[in-house]
Amino acid sequence: MGRYGFLFEQLVRRELRRKYQGSVLGIAWYLVNPLVLMAAYYLLFGVLFPQPRVPDYPLFLMVGLVVWLFFSQSLLGASSSLLDQGSLIRKARFPRETVPASVVTVQLVTFLALLAILTVVVFAVRGTLGAQVVLLPALLAALYAFTLGFSLAVAVLHAYFRDVGPILAAILLPWFFLTPIFFQVDDVATGHQWAKDVLTWANPIAPFIVAVRDVVYGGAWPDLPTSLYVGGAALLFLAGGLMLFRALERELAVVV
Repeated sequence: MGRYGFLFEQLVRRELRRKYQGSVLGIAWYLVNPLVLMAAYYLLFGVLFPQPRVPDYPLFLMVGLVVWLFFSQSLLGASSSLLDQGSLIRKARFPRETVPASVVTVQLVTFLALLAILTVVVFAVRGTLGAQVVLLPALLAALYAFTLGFSLAVAVLHAYFRDVGPILAAILLPWFFLTPIFFQVDDVATGHQWAKDVLTWANPIAPFIVAVRDVVYGGAWPDLPTSLYVGGAALLFLAGGLMLFRALERELAVVV
């Protein structure tokens, strides 16, 4: 990918400009949109239906939300990315995976900006800054790899089967409510080990949220099963997404 680095950079810049070109705030909307969503979810789950057993609940909620928003917005943006860049794909030869990768990278920039602000607030309020923070870059790298692999698969499948994007959008809503963003698994699955296992291990994004929250909000090291899951899922989804993408990319210039 080295010689295509400039192309990747231009795709990232183009993606940043494309969505909000002509608006007053421009690319600042990439920060405004998730902030508005976070405010709405905070009003719902932090004010109207608070969780009294969770200390500093708004911060607990926000840490989970920023991870989820990065993941979900990356998938939604990547799903149509190949079609959006169809003219470029038909005219030039380059690694096609750079197209969805540029979408995920733009979302990563937004995510890191929000997480940096939130982390400073959490550390100041909860005093959770400790040695465990050295693990945060590795967790974020694993999250990026996991999301990129998932996004590559979604992008190439949607190019062939145009129902994939709408189906994904429909799935993400119930998926959100089954993910431990606004609740702790132990609180909702008390006495039901099977429910705890499903909410924790059958949901691939859940261990990433738990691990990041453990470090930032809890000031603790993620447990070994969660850490192994995060590393394994990152490698598995990235490898699987790349394999699927490269198996189907030969006809992309025709289908887009």
